[in-house]
Amino acid sequence: MTNDLETTMSKRIHTSRSWDPVADWYIGWVGAEGSEHHRKLAIPAALELLGDVQGQHILDIGCGTAALARHVIRRGARYTGVDTSRRLLSFARRHNRSACTFLHADATRLPAAQGPGAGAFDAAVFLLSIQDIEPLAAAVAGAAWAVRPGGRVVILMTHPCFRVPRQSGWGWDASRRLQYRRVDRYLTPLAVPMKTYGDRGHRSATRSHHRPLETYFNVLSDHGLNVCAVRELAAPEDPVGRARRPEERRANAEIPLFLGIAAVKRSDV
Repeated sequence: MTNDLETTMSKRIHTSRSWDPVADWYIGWVGAEGSEHHRKLAIPAALELLGDVQGQHILDIGCGTAALARHVIRRGARYTGVDTSRRLLSFARRHNRSACTFLHADATRLPAAQGPGAGAFDAAVFLLSIQDIEPLAAAVAGAAWAVRPGGRVVILMTHPCFRVPRQSGWGWDASRRLQYRRVDRYLTPLAVPMKTYGDRGHRSATRSHHRPLETYFNVLSDHGLNVCAVRELAAPEDPVGRARRPEERRANAEIPLFLGIAAVKRSDV
């Protein structure tokens, strides 16, 4: 579904499914171990939602630099990462060699990938990748296809209720001395160009997809995945004092940054 913002941006910026053109920027930001938000919030939450992975085979969909890999391996599991970016996969391979496999494949076409077949994995994870993937239904269908009955699909994403790209932000109410979260749009799905690259004559961008919460729950159910756990994660405490006011710290602690969902594949699928 298009909107005025998307239409305006699409006239100036070509969007790309692959993150190859922004690989250097992304590697510089995330690195082999993940960004601060990966390390402090997203990875611990994903591991909690996965549960005991000893002896299991975990599929990381949209793995990027494979920041999750070493944590899965340390817990006695095998790891397979899938991504459309050959450059990110090359970086991931150089930094993760033991018990890891990497596949160049489209997350929305997993059954066509040259790799393990249907039901080959005990769990599949979208670690801060699901909002970069479209169409959502095809990605969830691929994850459901990849895991065995009773296996899990785990999603970690920016919270769609509070973090709508270019349609939400912080505000300050001076009369109440209150920092608040403003949400300008929510129910309408949006595809928003994000990180730009290239010269003025040919600029391109990655694209972030906002969907309301009901979309995720309904798509999971449609593909035989029953939600078994939900986690809402606040931003980590600020160790360097960027959040100077108590009101900022309280808002950061109360309004979630990330949402985690775990769903179990039904045996009748």
